[in-house]
Amino acid sequence: MVTPHIEILCEALAQVLIARKMSMVTAESCTGGLIAASCTQLSGSSAWFERGFVTYSNAAKSELLGVPSSLIETQGAVSEEVAKAMALGALAHSPAHISVAVTGIAGPTGGSAAKPVGTVWFAWAWRDSQHALHSEAMFRQFEGTRSEVRYATTELALAHLTELVEKTAALHSK
Repeated sequence: MVTPHIEILCEALAQVLIARKMSMVTAESCTGGLIAASCTQLSGSSAWFERGFVTYSNAAKSELLGVPSSLIETQGAVSEEVAKAMALGALAHSPAHISVAVTGIAGPTGGSAAKPVGTVWFAWAWRDSQHALHSEAMFRQFEGTRSEVRYATTELALAHLTELVEKTAALHSK
């Protein structure tokens, strides 16, 4: 079920993507497709939502997104490096203009002292007007149940994606 707040975020994202003639792609692990499902809940989303990758396993991250297995082994699946590789891989495997990737530990199991439950890495990637690739990552530590972590992750992913679309569009117009 998409929350009213997530629905509002999706509507805002849709408006900025459509206005800028852009499309998006998702690469999701801990949210299991919740970001993509939230976006495609909106009628007409095919105008701006290109595709989504649910890469829950490490093998899927490597096979579908091209994340090097050595990177997962050395940094861990829940890391800045892997999140960025997921975002760049989603962009490389689609014609979309901008991507969002999430990898984390939604719980209630799977956490450790180094990476407790609620640990989430986000990454976004986009091409500029000269087709150069850019990416940025963000870390968050969420509290709450598995569902609360997944919904909070979806909200932040969508909100920041909207900000980036507005920012990158401004960069393109200069």
